Amino acid sequence: MASGILPSFVKFRHLSSNFKFTPKLDSNSNRTTVLPRNANGRDRPSSSDGFPSPLTINSFPGKPEADVVVIGSGIGGLCCAGLLARYGQDVLVLESHDQPGGAAHAFEIKGFKFDSGPSLFSGFQSRGRQANPLAQVLDALGESIACANYNSWMVYIPEGEFLSRIGPTEFLKDLEKYVSLYAAQEWQKLLDAILPMSAAAMALPPLSIRGDLGIVFTTAARYAPSLLKSFTQMGPQGALSATKLFQPFSGIIDSLELKHPFVRNWVDLLAFLLAGVKSNGILSAEMVYMFAEWYKPGCTLEYPLHGSGAIVDALVRGMQKFGGRLSLRTHVDRIVVENGRAVGVGLRSGLFVRAKKAVVSNASMWDTLNLLPKEAIPKSYQDRIMSTPQCESFMHLHLGFDAEGIREDLGIHHIIVNDWSRGVDADQNVVLISVPSVFSPDLSPPGKHVLHAYTPGTEPFGLWEGLDRRSTEYRKLKTERSEVLWRAVERALGPSFKREKCEVELVGTPLTHRRFLRRNRGTYGPAIEAGKDTFPGHTTPIPQLYCCGDSTFPGIGVPAVAASGAIVANSLVSVSQHSQLLDARFGLCDSTAENFKSNQTLKYMLLMFQTEKKEVIKRHTMSLDKMEGWMEDDHAE
Repeated sequence: MASGILPSFVKFRHLSSNFKFTPKLDSNSNRTTVLPRNANGRDRPSSSDGFPSPLTINSFPGKPEADVVVIGSGIGGLCCAGLLARYGQDVLVLESHDQPGGAAHAFEIKGFKFDSGPSLFSGFQSRGRQANPLAQVLDALGESIACANYNSWMVYIPEGEFLSRIGPTEFLKDLEKYVSLYAAQEWQKLLDAILPMSAAAMALPPLSIRGDLGIVFTTAARYAPSLLKSFTQMGPQGALSATKLFQPFSGIIDSLELKHPFVRNWVDLLAFLLAGVKSNGILSAEMVYMFAEWYKPGCTLEYPLHGSGAIVDALVRGMQKFGGRLSLRTHVDRIVVENGRAVGVGLRSGLFVRAKKAVVSNASMWDTLNLLPKEAIPKSYQDRIMSTPQCESFMHLHLGFDAEGIREDLGIHHIIVNDWSRGVDADQNVVLISVPSVFSPDLSPPGKHVLHAYTPGTEPFGLWEGLDRRSTEYRKLKTERSEVLWRAVERALGPSFKREKCEVELVGTPLTHRRFLRRNRGTYGPAIEAGKDTFPGHTTPIPQLYCCGDSTFPGIGVPAVAASGAIVANSLVSVSQHSQLLDARFGLCDSTAENFKSNQTLKYMLLMFQTEKKEVIKRHTMSLDKMEGWMEDDHAE
């Protein structure tokens, strides 16, 4: 789903922005071929979860060192690695699983190809400054994804069942028909208030953001005229409303005095699916960005042909195209810290992999903490991580079944809400179903369908903690807790679907999530509420150790983690290199930008950032030439 991407005007730790790159290693000798799960033609052994068991670790490919070592091949890690390779860095991605992609990886059993995670997408085919962050990364890597376009999904809610359509007018018609005229009027009132704000929310290309003082040049100095123009076009009232972008979205709902229960519940549902929190905890910018992608004229949803694995494949291709390396079945056991700096990682196999310039962790904040030597971790850093609340985990149901008798107009997506009064974040209350073979028949054998149903980050880990996966108690709990998924599938597919017709059925639990995705407590991610706390930045107290993914700004969701990976990659190169990439993707900076680059403007921009270069902030009257020279100097700690 879509996520708003704007610079976080919070404390940015200073990063080195003038790496002098070493020549890339020979790509042919260091590249790892990514094979399908069943490339050897044999069935994978199954664990007691019913999911394929991880394979044994293979010998490490290529030279055990790189400029930058990335831990984990989730969307954030691959976006970071791909851009670093595009910038000319020698980058190596280490993945514990036998498949890349993290929570977005795909897997195959008996000819059925399954998505393991997200399946509701938009913005892949967008281009230009306002494009989705993942689309901007893919474009920078010279990759694209073929998609099926559609504009609706089935909704099963207490009020009834209907085909929900996106777009500026279609959903209004659905509300008037299936809910009430009053609900439609309130929804129109919401659209009228927030769609004009999207110009401000989307004025800065996500690819322009970095995590150091260079952001002044890659965003403000380049695109401020566009940003100011968007505020001007909105008028005084609209510009005032745009200041709410960094506040909880519930504030906008309340200010509009929206009262209809369905409207408020629906907004909570969208927010929860987007970021794992309800409207009182999500940043308004994220929701505004999503509304712009879903409720403007001509908008569509997109599903990648060949499944979500096609996204991962495209990112891996793009990274390898520029010499990046990927090593699968390579479990990182620890981050090695020498003289207070991260210098590489130790593998479970005993091998040490040196990172000459940086280590980037795409693991969660809790899992990253566990990789660090205790003596290297400041207590304040550890305390913040341990006190950060977590979203709950998932129940998954993956099915491969005979399509005979299933209606032809089935549709790819179905959302079931059992009881609004319990809240969309209540366990066993909301179920999402995806049947991607509707659009991509190659995901299943002829005449068959592939299906993924799941509860979206609402399954309590505490119910499963301490259970032996081989025990009778565990199997019994799996049967009990997966029943809500089976009932949702039967409701969506109709009476022609029979459980006994399933040729593949896999039930995943929070323990499955923890085991295969290396996620602490199987969590969806941090449950950080806007207005109460902010997502951490991408640096750590340990020099040369950075983080990307859903434990960092901007947060949870495919676009958000793609943006986080891009921010880290941009921060690890000079402003000059970053600007060259922006010039190549979006053209030269705004024609009026030179007028914007005044000492007075830079003064106020610099004061937004608390950096370790305090002498620069104090000398805010220095000339622009000197400032740009400072940005190009080697000022690493």
